[in-house]
Amino acid sequence: MAEATTSVVEKSAERAAPKKSLQLNEKLIGILMISPSVIAIAVFVYGFIAWTGWVSLSRWRGIVADLSYAGFENYINVFKSYRFQTDIRNTIVFTLFFLLGSLVIGLLLAMLVDSRVKGESFFRTVYLFPMALSFVVTGTAWQWLFSPGTPQEPHGLNQLFHMFGLHVYQNWSTTSYVWPGGGWRPDWLRIPVGIPVAMIPVIVAAIWQMSGFTMAMYLAGLRGIPEDLKEAARVDGASEWQIFRKITLPLLQPITLSAVIVLGHISLKIFDLIITQTGGGPGFATDVPGIYMYETTFKSNKYAEGAAVAIIMLLLVSVLIIPYLIYNMRSETER
Repeated sequence: MAEATTSVVEKSAERAAPKKSLQLNEKLIGILMISPSVIAIAVFVYGFIAWTGWVSLSRWRGIVADLSYAGFENYINVFKSYRFQTDIRNTIVFTLFFLLGSLVIGLLLAMLVDSRVKGESFFRTVYLFPMALSFVVTGTAWQWLFSPGTPQEPHGLNQLFHMFGLHVYQNWSTTSYVWPGGGWRPDWLRIPVGIPVAMIPVIVAAIWQMSGFTMAMYLAGLRGIPEDLKEAARVDGASEWQIFRKITLPLLQPITLSAVIVLGHISLKIFDLIITQTGGGPGFATDVPGIYMYETTFKSNKYAEGAAVAIIMLLLVSVLIIPYLIYNMRSETER
């Protein structure tokens, strides 16, 4: 009996050995498959981030590299500069209005498309079309639209107003005025607090391009809401507004959070739209940290200061992205 038991155990072990060997081979193949990507990311992403951080702490100002330690001197100079303070103000204004406009318009468009109107696919395509364009094309097109011309020979929207008999002339993106006039300013700031008027055309162009993306996200969320919930609420006497406020909006919260993260990431590192539409001008009225970093590094050869601006931009994006990643990890753990 004991010999038979031993024989069965040996046969089971012999059968299990090839399975274990196969599993080890699969793991090894998987590691070999992903290792080039891991190495590339480690070197070309995190390695270069570390290098940029080291350069930002150096005295590298010129073609010849000077990596002698300077501490946080470059960061202090950046935060004290008039241009960077202007860039932070412009970024805050752009981000707030860009997020609000894209979310509101995207939600309205999604609700219109979700109402099963005739020609739904056509309208969905029209709303999504701006996403097929790059920010460079968008900036160029809206630059033409907001080109003011002169009161005698208006261009763009001013010409459209003139054609309809409206004698309205706006400088649009050629004015450095800050509304409401920069009357209030803390002592520690070197810039007027307010909304740069020249930033409005940039915000309009960005909302035009990205509201279709937000619409697509919200439309997917709306189509995923069970109709039974709405019907049950209607049976209980709820109005359409109450259904929207109590059912639709709460169920769309994950979509809204995802849209805020994507749009906020775009707004914090915006570069191509502004460089083609306004070039950061007039003055620094539409300047942003991305343009400041580029010009400081590659035009003025102040590599240490440019690296400091790049690290600050990375930290701004991290403040937005890291909480979102933590939230996703916790949500997956709870599931």
